[in-house]
Amino acid sequence: MATTADHLRTTLDGQWREVREKVRVDLTREEFAPHFTPDLQAARAKALEQMRILAESGYAANGFAAAHGGTGDVGAAVTSIEMLAMSDLSLMVKAGVQWGLFGGAIENLGTASHHAAYVKPLIDLDLLGCFAMTETGHGSDVQALETTATYDPATQEFVIDSPTPSSRKDYIGGAAQHARMAAVFAQLITAAPGEEATSRGVHCFVVPIRGEDGADLPGVTTSDCGHKGGLPGVDNGRIVFEQVRVPRENLLNRYADVAEDGTYSSPIENPNRRFFTMVGTLIRGRVTVGGAAGAAARVALSIATRYALQRRQFDKPKSDDEVLIMDYLVHQRRLLPLIAKSYALHFAQNQLVTRLHDIQTADEVDPQEQRELEARAAGLKAANTWHATRAIQECREACGGAGYLTENRLVALKADTDVFTTFEGDNHVLTQLVAKELLTSYADEVRGMSPVDWMRFAATTVSDLVKTRTAAQQIIQTILDTRQDNEEDGSLFNRGTQLKMFEDREEYLLSTAARRLQGAQKREDDPFDAFNSVQDHVLRAAEAHIDRVVLEAFVAGIDSCEDETAADLLGDLCDLYALTVIEDDKAWFMEHRHLSVERAKAVTRGVNERCRTLRPHALTLIEGFAVPESTLGAAMLGG
Repeated sequence: MATTADHLRTTLDGQWREVREKVRVDLTREEFAPHFTPDLQAARAKALEQMRILAESGYAANGFAAAHGGTGDVGAAVTSIEMLAMSDLSLMVKAGVQWGLFGGAIENLGTASHHAAYVKPLIDLDLLGCFAMTETGHGSDVQALETTATYDPATQEFVIDSPTPSSRKDYIGGAAQHARMAAVFAQLITAAPGEEATSRGVHCFVVPIRGEDGADLPGVTTSDCGHKGGLPGVDNGRIVFEQVRVPRENLLNRYADVAEDGTYSSPIENPNRRFFTMVGTLIRGRVTVGGAAGAAARVALSIATRYALQRRQFDKPKSDDEVLIMDYLVHQRRLLPLIAKSYALHFAQNQLVTRLHDIQTADEVDPQEQRELEARAAGLKAANTWHATRAIQECREACGGAGYLTENRLVALKADTDVFTTFEGDNHVLTQLVAKELLTSYADEVRGMSPVDWMRFAATTVSDLVKTRTAAQQIIQTILDTRQDNEEDGSLFNRGTQLKMFEDREEYLLSTAARRLQGAQKREDDPFDAFNSVQDHVLRAAEAHIDRVVLEAFVAGIDSCEDETAADLLGDLCDLYALTVIEDDKAWFMEHRHLSVERAKAVTRGVNERCRTLRPHALTLIEGFAVPESTLGAAMLGG
């Protein structure tokens, strides 16, 4: 008979629950047991060995179209790589680079000849690759990359070059040791006969970087980034190109091509639109990073909560027993709100993966739906990775000195996920992207604009913002329409009240951000100064939007639960999530008179009450995460 934890797991697992179950079973193999291996060579060899096991088990095929040797199940591909984070973050990142980024570039930016030549070998790991986008001087600003690819019509080759020290490809996973080929992003320079050579913007090229013996090819210089803060199994490296020639066919030419005579052509005339269409197809990596961070946070919370349910500290009056640390309210407040947020973000991530799957497997894609997907992916990547950083640190501290021992895994989880807040897009830049899309109602014109150009646009064209429901539209609207709000404590547990408070905050911040943009444009002579003066407000508006999206996802998740007891437990957990968000931003709600002083105190009482209510179910809640016991890897939990 299914337990409450079983029902929680089934609800959380969502559409690809069978994929999650398969990964959980596979992760029980001895080869995937968590390990602490600070030696770089040993850790890298271990990660590659694990990847070969995954390849033999068919893990990579889901990410590629059936016509290219895969199964075309995008959602399954993202879900399975996310789950690998429970075993080893190095393995997750390395698999993501090989099959998600390198493979994704060839699959999504290449055409038939590239698919035929590369997809099957890279699935089977007969071809190891890397994704050479980031440079020493440019990370988030991809359009400003300095690496060049100049077409030579005399030989029908592209000449790949690193013209400046800052154009060196940097932090590239796989570049230090294992990769034989790179998907290189560079400024394409070409000219039609009789014309002057000009840059056509950033395009992607397939460039061999090592021979079968592992030595750099002529004109290619690779180097090792060495020890990092974490992820020892990922061989991050640097690449410098010196006049490296590749055939014309090595341009991944789905969205643009260069003829033999150097004539450039593209089905997308606008350069900005072309660039964002290209990078938009590579969104899967960003979605996967957010999901993997969420998975790592769930592992840490599973470890810390189990420890809190066995560790005792200080005598209890009139008792011979010491008190379980989970029985202290302060400890409940440390862990339970983070568990609630993990559930909330998991439901939101499930929705995002479903949307990604639907769009990337559709015959035709609506441009607005693609832009909405990109904004949602950016927002949830930021939310998931910031949550992981905070949650894992709190779990480490909640386990005291034991949490600091490598044998209990928490410090490794903390180190390995630290970089997630800045790779696949710096979180602050991504949050700004969310705001940009919101404030201009997904207008196509804004996608390639610099902050200054966007501010000019937004200041004059900010439209009436139309709220887009993220899920369970009818359910949420009914909750809002039937709510009964009052100044009593109990109203804070009313789902309609919570939703309305989140909505009101988002709408107010967006509308005032728009007004401040308009005011700054009139007040400041320098457009950059005008934008810079409102940047903090713009980011706050985006964060409020993400909070609302996550709460709506939680509501939809509760509705999908088929067991009444589990649904009730999720309802209490949703209260805790909502009230914690309100408590964390209590100052704003009070400043803007959405909370009276007394009601603000009631929020804190509400958080405490839900912590007490959920305390007896702490083990059930983390069992709902269904982290395989073999991947907990914490000696302090015993056998």
